[in-house]
Amino acid sequence: MNRNAFSATTSSKRTQGVNRRLFLRGTGAALGLPFLASSKWLRGSETATPPLRNAFIYFPNGVWEKAWVPEKTGSDYQLTPSLEPIEAIRNKVLVLTGLDKKHSHGGDGHYAKTANFLTGMPVAKTTGKNISSGGVSVDQLIAQHNSGLTPIPSLELGTEPVISGIDSNVGYTRLYGSHISWQSPSRPVAKEINPRVVYERLFGQKQAKGALADSNLLDYVLEDARRVRKTLGRDDQFKMDEYLDSVRSVERRIEYAMREDPRQWQPTLDAAQIAARRPGAPAEFREHIDVMLDLMVLAFQTDSTRVCSMMFSNDVSGRNFSFLDGVKGGHHELSHHENNEKKIDQYQRINRWHVEQFTKMIQKMDAIQEGEGTLLDHSMIMFGSSFSDGNRHDPDNLPILLAGGGSTGIQSGRHLAAEGQVPLCNLYLSMLRRNGIELESFGDSNAELSI
Repeated sequence: MNRNAFSATTSSKRTQGVNRRLFLRGTGAALGLPFLASSKWLRGSETATPPLRNAFIYFPNGVWEKAWVPEKTGSDYQLTPSLEPIEAIRNKVLVLTGLDKKHSHGGDGHYAKTANFLTGMPVAKTTGKNISSGGVSVDQLIAQHNSGLTPIPSLELGTEPVISGIDSNVGYTRLYGSHISWQSPSRPVAKEINPRVVYERLFGQKQAKGALADSNLLDYVLEDARRVRKTLGRDDQFKMDEYLDSVRSVERRIEYAMREDPRQWQPTLDAAQIAARRPGAPAEFREHIDVMLDLMVLAFQTDSTRVCSMMFSNDVSGRNFSFLDGVKGGHHELSHHENNEKKIDQYQRINRWHVEQFTKMIQKMDAIQEGEGTLLDHSMIMFGSSFSDGNRHDPDNLPILLAGGGSTGIQSGRHLAAEGQVPLCNLYLSMLRRNGIELESFGDSNAELSI
């Protein structure tokens, strides 16, 4: 079978996907509800089970390997300084090391490695006329497989706008550094950096009295919420209340981000942050990341989509991390540490902060009960960078974490170190097959990764 072919979705699967979705409705508005066990009769199936979700989260500029890679393998490995934040979710995460991208050894330091993060194939060196990521990305294959089952085929998120033009130092289009999701080798999928736009896409149809920006979606559906709540069991009433509270929390944070800042003192923004400040895009990077990850969780919780990708920042990002104690200067600059201990320390602190954000998201997903497990059990969340050490731009021994997947039989809580030249695409092949997509290979894979 061709590597980009996939099994057809059966009509019964499509029917189940559509029927299981519940909405609260108001005047011109619809808000999806999470999986509620006591409302199966509304879903059209007494045996409905939660679907499998997939997320691919990217952070730029690699890691300081000595503070990332554990010495031991198996379940009794010791957490390294960069991985210490996952202590609370240790038994929900696989630490994967030793995975390589052989088609990233040629080309420049960054662009030829980030553009194929989810394809694994060679990236065409071009100034922009004939772009190619080498193939369809793994997230988009899953989205095609789930076509018609959810309102949104896939969700692509970020915090920085697409950068165009040519990097004259290496002769590559900067477009490669702004995308990891590809519908075809020559067609990247546009990402959204504005939380308000993401929220409207997920939940807010245009209302009779104006756009969602004029009021909050929950205000339109509260009457229906009260009606539906009466039909639920006590546990599901509590779950629904928690969900509506989380939606309201996101609404308020987006509202705050849209207001003019009343403070006379203004925080210093770098060029990337200024460029990203469209209405609804938080000026503060930490809040931007936080609200985007919360939107991803809500999207999965309501089955609005089953596939999401997110770029914490663009490739070659010079994001300023001075909000972290002891860190000065831009991320990209610090990743080129030149074995300078002061730079390495700051670089590692940024690595650790990235893991902290991942951990918070995983904790939220694991706290959401769904069926006989949790939202995390019915999700596979992959987190990593497109090369290992930022100073060497090494596309081997990639820093990869995989959370969740309990419903698919993944045995988490371990450090797995691949030996020899094991393609990152072996992991993607394993994830594809767990989604019911029976491929012989994907990208440069040569076997399924045993996870």
